[in-house]
Amino acid sequence: MESSLRVFENRKIRSHYHTNLNKWYFSVIDIVGVLIDQKDFKKTKSYWSTLKSRLKAEGSEVVTKCDRLKMIAPDGKMRLTDVADTETILRLVQSIPSPNAEPFKLWLARVGNERINEIADPEISLQRTRYNWLQSGRSEKWVQARMSGQETRNKLCDYWGTHGVDKEIDFAMLTNIIHQEWSGLSVGQHKELKGLKTQNLRDHMNEAELLFTALAELSTRQIAETEKATGVIQNSKAARKGGKISREARQKLELQTGKSVVTGENFLPPEKQKKAIKQKNI
Repeated sequence: MESSLRVFENRKIRSHYHTNLNKWYFSVIDIVGVLIDQKDFKKTKSYWSTLKSRLKAEGSEVVTKCDRLKMIAPDGKMRLTDVADTETILRLVQSIPSPNAEPFKLWLARVGNERINEIADPEISLQRTRYNWLQSGRSEKWVQARMSGQETRNKLCDYWGTHGVDKEIDFAMLTNIIHQEWSGLSVGQHKELKGLKTQNLRDHMNEAELLFTALAELSTRQIAETEKATGVIQNSKAARKGGKISREARQKLELQTGKSVVTGENFLPPEKQKKAIKQKNI
């Protein structure tokens, strides 16, 4: 599943793209909020609960075809919420009188078309991601480091996936070993240092952190390939060796500059940065 936030007229709509089924799943509550022009989450949730009961009583298939997925809730936690695919959402739109109905249908069609184009030409997706990062204030050098690091990460995951590592928990464990080795912090501790919760750590790393992460993962993959590492245990050994190479490089740089590579710097909006700092000091 690929998670993302889509935007309709400055309103964020949580979504998941199921790569195996080639389907978008959208948060029903977010869409209902758009259709009734309601920004208050609790009021929107109440409206949807009432509408859901009415549709269910009428025997509508809209409710029965809704699924439930964990998405980031307003409180920042992952919570189960009603989601539906494009076909079901279009039927839901017909149940809610709204001046946004037609513009929303066009938006929904465009979202589907964008995904089809991205599958045919992945470069479109990369350029969209790059544009979003630049719009959020990242520098060209940061974006280059982030995208290069992602390519390095993908190659390492490809190796693991074809050499005896097939569980998500094992991917996370190996990643944590590498991170702990090079940075001296676990992934969770690094996120805590930056005041992050559900956000992607790499999206909030500084340029140096991204580069040392990439060095650790590149070293891990090349060592694993050389040693023909297979399975979690052998790849764990390669992960520690790869992380150590990056750690030694980090320590040498810090010795020369007198500055720590690993910092609490992040790209959260100013108000969230203040809140995160306050929580860390409690």
